[in-house]
Amino acid sequence: MTTRSTKNEHQASVSLNVLLTGGRAPVTLDLARMLQQAGHRVYVAESAVRHLCRLSSAVEQCFTVPSPRHETENYLLEMERLIQAWQIDMLIPMCEEVFYIAQGAERLGDHCRVLVSSIEQLHELHHKYDFIQLAESLGLSVPDTRLINSRQEWLEAQPDLEMEGEWVWKPVYSRFAARVRMPISSTADFDGGASDKKKYTGNMKQYRLQNGPPGDVKISVASPWVAQVYVAGQMLCTYSVAYEGKIVAHTTYDSRYRTGSVGASVFFEHVEHEGVYEWVRKFVHATGFSGQIGFDFIETEDGQLYAIECNPRATSGIHLFHPGDGLVRALIAPDEDELGKETKVVTPKQGSKAMLTLPMLGSGLQQLWEEGSLGAWITAWRGTRDVVYQRHDPKPWFEQFAVVLSAWRLARKHKLSLTEALTHDIEWNGEQR
Repeated sequence: MTTRSTKNEHQASVSLNVLLTGGRAPVTLDLARMLQQAGHRVYVAESAVRHLCRLSSAVEQCFTVPSPRHETENYLLEMERLIQAWQIDMLIPMCEEVFYIAQGAERLGDHCRVLVSSIEQLHELHHKYDFIQLAESLGLSVPDTRLINSRQEWLEAQPDLEMEGEWVWKPVYSRFAARVRMPISSTADFDGGASDKKKYTGNMKQYRLQNGPPGDVKISVASPWVAQVYVAGQMLCTYSVAYEGKIVAHTTYDSRYRTGSVGASVFFEHVEHEGVYEWVRKFVHATGFSGQIGFDFIETEDGQLYAIECNPRATSGIHLFHPGDGLVRALIAPDEDELGKETKVVTPKQGSKAMLTLPMLGSGLQQLWEEGSLGAWITAWRGTRDVVYQRHDPKPWFEQFAVVLSAWRLARKHKLSLTEALTHDIEWNGEQR
């Protein structure tokens, strides 16, 4: 975490000027509202013209900035100008802009506090193979994962791997399960004692592996893939705020409803899980990580945990926190102790849950074709907060339709999936390290 600043040390009780990136993301909107209710002034920098924070009453002002991915230097120059012009006290990257902010952290950190780790550490965590290697070296449980650097390696490895079991294939640089290829038998559920079968990865869509990778897939040393042994079980995700190797805020959440079959989560429910927390705590401590970080886990029927991916940025777990829970304090002043005592880890209230209403409705349609699933979906729906709509801040709810329409047009233009189009101008795939 870059903490150099020309200003005095900030305290949680002081009203700050906070600049967020990634205004298109629901997590950014949610955090903006929490920051505003905590008495801070919120500004948002976003490269997309239409985004969720654009009309939010929680935001003082939004700025349209160059694409971090396509105009990195211009993006950093504009961010530096905004920080100085608006006397920003703290910059919090929310999406994959974090990698570009990290590249300019030294110069940006001369003007404000920047919630970011080093680009070298972020890359190691973002790279799906390097992360597995790191976690394994720390003695933490991860599935067997192989690096694939070319189409030829794919062809040569597949027969041997299939003899050893079933494997998931995915790019080392990807997000929201884009282009993931699952084994055919991943549609088989196990009972596991849970009434809601949608909790399990057995729901994932079938992707029958071909003899080689799809024709449009480019595999190289610069853009490798991984083959990761398929582990059947319950999907669990996390969101944590860490400060110098210590967790200051944390949630583990159930990820049973998703976009499509293997996409991003659209329903979030806080669960107490000591095993997951201990895994994350050990990892954060061993790496000395500071910033926002999330992990995806699979828990097998017999209780074994395997971390399959790391997201060194904000994740949807933010939605499970509410104003007053302490998340803002954890982000703004993680080093402040209460009465000289060790800072308590901030967690959501028991039973906290949230959802993205529109994609959750789409998920509900999927349940019509699966016996017994609709009732569980209705139970999950009832009483769950929509993270976009807020009675005193309704405009972002209507703005989300414009966001999706803009992404759909971009997807058609560049022949991308809708999910890929939503991150096309901000994603980071290892460039300019």
